[in-house]
Amino acid sequence: MDSDFAVYIGRRTLEVALMMSAPVLGVTLVVGLLTAMLQAVTSLRDMTLGLVVKIACVGLALLVSANWMIQVALEFTTEVFNHMQALGH
Repeated sequence: MDSDFAVYIGRRTLEVALMMSAPVLGVTLVVGLLTAMLQAVTSLRDMTLGLVVKIACVGLALLVSANWMIQVALEFTTEVFNHMQALGH
């Protein structure tokens, strides 16, 4: 295994991790901003309101994107194991 291959695997790992976390982080960002604006407009100071809404939306985002996330993780795992098998022979 040379250094180029190690850099490739490291870069690919970070790409997959960012790709899989993007839907949840995006939903959290948008919901957090909307909740903060709603609280500022209505002068609500309840901290749990934003948290409960974020948790519900993150759960929904996970339900919607779970199948895609599993497929991405399986493809990456298969790719890594194929590379490991090629190195072994």
